[in-house]
Amino acid sequence: MKRQLILILTLMFGSFNCVSQTSLNSKADLYISTKGSDTWSGTLASPNSQKTDGPFATLARARDEVRHLKKRKSEHIVVHIREGNYLLNKTVVFGLEDSGEGEYTITYAAYPGEKPVFSSGKEIKGWKKVTTELPGLPEEAKGKIVVADVSSKFLTLYDTEGMLPRAQSEGIITGEEKNGRNRLQFPKGFLKNWSNITDVELKVRPHHAWIVNMLPLKSVDEETLTATTSLEATYAMNKLHFLKTTENCWVENVLEALDKPGEWVLNTTEKKVYLWPRNQSTVIAPQLLELIQVEGKIDKAGPTDIPVRNLHFKGLTFKHGERYTVTTDDAGLQHDWDMFDKNNALVRFRGTENCVIEQCHFLDSGSGGIRVDLHGINNKIANNHIEHMGGGGILLAGYGPGTKDVNKKNIVYNNNIHNIGEIYWHSPGIFVWQSGENQIINNLIHHTDYTAIILSGCMTDFFKKNPNGRELTRTIRRHEVSDLPKDLELEDVLPYLHTHDNLIEYNEIHHAMQRLGDGNAIYIRGAGKNNHIRRNYIHHMEADMIMQAAIRTDGGQTGTFITENLIYKATSQGILTKLDNTVENNIVVDIIAPPRGYYLSVREGPLTGASIQRNIFYSLSENDKFIDELPPGKEGSSEDRRGRTLARVKDAKTDYNIYFCKADVHKGKEFLQMNQKEGIDEHSLAVDPMFVDPENGDFRFKTESPALKLGIVPIDVSKIGLRPNNQ
Repeated sequence: MKRQLILILTLMFGSFNCVSQTSLNSKADLYISTKGSDTWSGTLASPNSQKTDGPFATLARARDEVRHLKKRKSEHIVVHIREGNYLLNKTVVFGLEDSGEGEYTITYAAYPGEKPVFSSGKEIKGWKKVTTELPGLPEEAKGKIVVADVSSKFLTLYDTEGMLPRAQSEGIITGEEKNGRNRLQFPKGFLKNWSNITDVELKVRPHHAWIVNMLPLKSVDEETLTATTSLEATYAMNKLHFLKTTENCWVENVLEALDKPGEWVLNTTEKKVYLWPRNQSTVIAPQLLELIQVEGKIDKAGPTDIPVRNLHFKGLTFKHGERYTVTTDDAGLQHDWDMFDKNNALVRFRGTENCVIEQCHFLDSGSGGIRVDLHGINNKIANNHIEHMGGGGILLAGYGPGTKDVNKKNIVYNNNIHNIGEIYWHSPGIFVWQSGENQIINNLIHHTDYTAIILSGCMTDFFKKNPNGRELTRTIRRHEVSDLPKDLELEDVLPYLHTHDNLIEYNEIHHAMQRLGDGNAIYIRGAGKNNHIRRNYIHHMEADMIMQAAIRTDGGQTGTFITENLIYKATSQGILTKLDNTVENNIVVDIIAPPRGYYLSVREGPLTGASIQRNIFYSLSENDKFIDELPPGKEGSSEDRRGRTLARVKDAKTDYNIYFCKADVHKGKEFLQMNQKEGIDEHSLAVDPMFVDPENGDFRFKTESPALKLGIVPIDVSKIGLRPNNQ
């Protein structure tokens, strides 16, 4: 089976690479240049000496010409784009007429050795020094602010260093139970009834550690200290459940908070923007959410879409997109970590097959990098660099729970994703929702504020909830699941959960979970079965956050395989598993405590059918635990306080593991003896696994390692992470 999978991957990568190399090495059919003209033929790489002919000036003009060229040329078509900055004030949309016919592809690629940049950023001009008194401006900012007239509203600004931070106040801790989803009780002086109140936003972590909302103010009553927002938060705006002493609410876009270089405030009532410059560079505001959209014929309520096919983008840079906002009719994915079918990525595929985005650079933008929405089959996203985004990196999002299953078999390979979620902190590096049989391979994801990779669908309870709720319930295709029983259980909804049979392999993740809590490096919940999370290297998850794990299956998740992963230096928990999932041949080293320090947590039972075998749990401290089980309720019942069935390791097939504590060798022996009295871990050992150099992160086995005698397979880190030639 493994040999067949390798052959399939080789053939798939080989076919994509063959087309791509052909595209770049051959003479292009058309050219685009910042020095070109849309009245020219587009067939020359540069203007001729008399400047009577040459390349096109815009991507849209080249697209239109390709539509004509297709009618007389049955071959691959290549458009080369020359060096320079291309300003877009309108999203470039590719439709069915832009597909490559049959086996032929249409490629829009950077001219060899050059870097074309697409941006929607429009320069703001006419800056003047503020010489009058600005009410509320902090003392440290006086004399340093410049102002310019503007005619439109924007939510992000950029200079040559990247995104400029919008003015943000010091944080507060909201009340315990006094607030609603659109109502906030605030301390005196925190909010005012500003004349441009609708420009002002709350940035809030409502009650739970895993989400951030941006909520425009609707009204502020300074006497009752009550504010309302025009949008609802995901949860009531109460203090954080597990982090009660952590600030969770800030106000943005007010002069009172403009106290640092680089910060800015927009007042649409005055039609002015105020800025404390951090350098002397040009300042630009974005005009678009999406720069490129590939749009098939979508039959959203019905069974059949017609996708765009064989369209490739290679070597292009995309930047300066606007920050998205949630609307009242949006449908949220799990926990509102993103929105269903939303125009919030620089490049968006919506109804595509066999399309490619490779060797592109996405940076300095307010929303996400790449989306593959609704119908998306056999697309490839490879060798891209995604950084400094306000939203997420890559999202594969199919249709909501129902019978329509047409987001699948995509490849997300060798992408470098980091510093994402800089506005919406919860945004993951890679998000797979209602999408199956995908291969997420050899990606590097690091320095994220929350989870690096999420696999998700819909939890059983949401099928029973009010269908008008924003989170998940609006995504359910009610006309396709009308035969569900009233007292439905997980087995009833599994046929409608399409996040199944995904392969998450050879990815490197480090320094995730930098800001939010209750998250992970790799997370799966509400998904189908047969998702394989294997041969990933997760390390240095060292932020001081609680309730995180390197790899986590959450409530109700079943049929998941967590195998051959290396976890090194993670705070709180190594692997968290539930129900019948398989945890085999993993190496978990140096789990940092407090607050927890569990190498393996079992948190929902029964574990009947589960496997916990051939793992190495290598502790460096006396304060952590090899395995922690779900504790019973106060009365010692078989359920915890939340009604979950107790998880007991003895109910799983548990054997051939190694438990070793370098600080106290007796710790592993005592733990193993306890397990063996329970009738498990018969062949397991409490010995040094004999790594080559664990102090310096080398977890190869020495030839005499007892792990080899137990059948534990070595993990080859050299195959994990980015492959050569990634930019």
